Order: sequence, then structure tokens, then C-alpha cells
Amino acid sequence: MTVKTRFAPSPTGFLHVGGARTALYSWLYAKHTGGEFVLRIEDTDLERSTQEAIDAIIEGMEWLGLDWDEGPYYQTKRFDRYNEVVDQLMAEDKAYKCYAPKELLDEIREEQMAAGLKPRYDANHPRIIEANSNVADDAPFCIRFRNPKEGSVVFEDYVRGRIEFSNSELDDLIIRRTDGSPTYNFCVVIDDIDMGITQVVRGEDHINNTPRQINIYKALNAKIPEFAHCSMILGDDGAKLSKRHGAVSVMQYRDEGYLPQALLNYLVRLGWSHGDQEIFSMEEMIELFRLESISKSASAFNTDKLLWLNNHYIKSSEPEYVAKYLQWHMDAKEISVENGPALTDVIQLVGERCNTLVELAEQSRYFYQDFEEFEAGAAKKHLRPVAKEALELAKAKVEALDTWTTENLHTVIADVCSELELGMGKVGMPLRVAVTGQGQSPSVDAVMQLVGKDRVIKRIDLALEYINQRAAQ
Repeated sequence: MTVKTRFAPSPTGFLHVGGARTALYSWLYAKHTGGEFVLRIEDTDLERSTQEAIDAIIEGMEWLGLDWDEGPYYQTKRFDRYNEVVDQLMAEDKAYKCYAPKELLDEIREEQMAAGLKPRYDANHPRIIEANSNVADDAPFCIRFRNPKEGSVVFEDYVRGRIEFSNSELDDLIIRRTDGSPTYNFCVVIDDIDMGITQVVRGEDHINNTPRQINIYKALNAKIPEFAHCSMILGDDGAKLSKRHGAVSVMQYRDEGYLPQALLNYLVRLGWSHGDQEIFSMEEMIELFRLESISKSASAFNTDKLLWLNNHYIKSSEPEYVAKYLQWHMDAKEISVENGPALTDVIQLVGERCNTLVELAEQSRYFYQDFEEFEAGAAKKHLRPVAKEALELAKAKVEALDTWTTENLHTVIADVCSELELGMGKVGMPLRVAVTGQGQSPSVDAVMQLVGKDRVIKRIDLALEYINQRAAQ
């Protein structure tokens, strides 16, 4: 049997962290078993579903690299199929028309709650029987599934083990609304049957839907998939993850400068583990992932840990991989990389110092863009008249260089220190501020090599002009 999993979001909002983790677990299990992964858009909620949300979900999946083998399928394009199955169930007396108006059902629910009973649809309630009798030909109705009244629904969950629901606790759910549209719990079953889904991975909030869906599978004599219901993700304060905890949309993490590999590595550990290992390549995730290893316990989202992981991947990934995603941020900041060093070279030099691609883009700016002003604090401290002689000598020596290498530039700085009998800080720091415009950077000789000879000379001139103006005041 070929394993087939699916990710089936509702397009009523963006792809959020919990949904992305569900998609990742489903994708990993399919890849681990050599199976197939399906993307399905569950857009039967016509009032709340939007094209913007559909586009955002697909964009998020593509950014994460969670490619699908089939789809995206859209439930709104399958209404004929759902109606065909509704008609089949009606013909087999496994579904029926219900004419009871909403107002009546609301009254009965209030009575049930007042009596301490669980509010539910009761087909044998005298007032419901009356509402379904002697109705006009044109009276509005919905279609309800005839749920079994005896026995129970039992299933083995990968995460939670044996789960049992008594059928007496389940009512006759609506499978087609009064307006003719099919309902979520019904469409999901038909889709999973038609698409051959073998394992359903989803959030624990769907556990109560599962027995209702299993009874529909049974009514259709269809093979029931296996289920894995994942616990929710909490904020670091123990409350359910929400916007107040920071970014909850996957694309917000892109905007804030995270690499998809870092986010995937972080998400896989929010509820799954392999010993004490923290860092996983995609190949390791695929090889090691098991549904049985998903934890029952809720997971707490920790932004500091995600930042640590992101820094790790910026430092350790191939520069070409980082550059692919950094380029988006460079474009967003309108930093053209055409007239400057290779972005991969800048990443190798600067990346270790940055936790996000936003920081990396900002720290890369001076390699590509000239500046007219120096960072105030750094200039005040290091671009003083006492630094003029060192900068002038350094400028003369770099102008005379035939071969522009980091090694030769290191020698230039050392020679200036030696000739003027100055410590490295007295030469290196003024040079750093002159060349970068700021007080912090990687090794100044390596920075100068990437900035380029013409720009270095031009910037030293700017620094000398700043010192002269300062001395004249």
C-alpha cells in the first residue's frame, strides 16, 4: 500500500505556524515512506474563504519548500461529486431531509442545557418529529446523516493511542445545508476516500470530528485512514499561540529574516524529537521522522531558540542557499548588488554576526552603497585629529598596492602601525569607521578587500574631510 498524506487548510487566513507544522509532519511522513503528499484547499466556507488567503497558503508552502505530488485540489470545484454521494446516502436511507427550523433547534438546545443535558440534535424529540411531518412541498430543508444510535467508535491514534466515543453522544450531523452547500465533515471524508488518503495528520482540535467522519466512512463501506492528532502550540507564557506572541503567519517569518530551513528545523522539534538532537538537515528529518514519535504534550514556542537556529543556518549553510533568500531582503531595502562584491562573499564574511537576514542585509549595505555620514558615536570616538596621520599613510599605501588582497591589506595596516609606532586599535578603528561608516564590522582588512580599492580610497578621503572640519570647529 502506498502511503498518501494530505495537508488541507481552510483559506480563511494566512498559513500559520500550527498549520505549517501539520503540513511538515504530513510531508515528512510521505517522504519517509516513499509515499505521496496532497495539497487540498478546503474552501467550502464561501463567506470566509478568500483568494488572498489561498495565494498566501500556496506562497507559504512554496517558500518552505514543502512541494506536493497532487493538487492543489479545491472543494468548491467538487460540489457535483459531494451531491452524488449525498443522493447515494439518501437512496440507502443513511441520510434524510430535516425541515426543523434553526429557531426551533436553538430553543431545544436551551432547554437541554437548562436541564443539564448535552445540547444536541435529537431526531426523536417530539417537536422535531412534528417539524418533519406534514411539510409543504417547497419548505426549506437540510440533509442530515443518520448516525448509528448503538455501539461506539474506536480508533487507534498515532499520538494518543486508543480513543473511543459512544454513538449515543453523537447526533445526526448536517451533510448538506439548506442552501445546498455541503459541510466540512462530509466533504473531508469524500475527499480522503477519492484521493486515497491513508494517514490523516491534523491538530487535536479535530479529535471530536473524527468519530463523526468514521461513521460516514463506514456508511460508504470505505477504508478508514489512520489518524495522528497533534497537540497545540503554546506561546512561551503557556497561552495558546496568537498574534500577541509575535509572528504567527509563515510569511511574517520570511519578512523578519528567517531562513525556511531554520523555521522547518524549529517546527519539526515542536512536538517531535529524536533523542537530544536539535539540528536536523532535511535529509535527516525525512530519514528519522515517525508519527509514533510525536509527543502528546503541548509545545511552547520560543523565539530565542528560533533566532539561535537561524543564526546557525546563516553561518553553516552554503552561501548560495543563504544568498537565494537574502536577495529578497536586499531588494526590499533597495540595495543593488550589481556594483559590488559577490553576495556569497559578503555572507561568508558578515553572516556569522547576524541572527536574521534583515540584520545581514543591513550589515551588507556599505559593501554596495556609499554613505555621506558616519555613525555619530563611532565618528566622535575614532575620527579625531589624532587619527589623521594614520589615515593619510594608510591611504598612500593602499593607493600604491598592485594586488588587492586581504593579506596585502593586512600588511598595509601592520606597516602603518609599525611606522607610526601605534597600536592596532589606533589604526584599525579609524580605518573601520572610514570604510564602513560604523564602529563594528568583521576584520577591517577583509572588509576593505570586498569594498574595493576605489571605494576605500574615496571613503578615507571622506573621513579625512570630516576630521579637517572637526579640527576647524
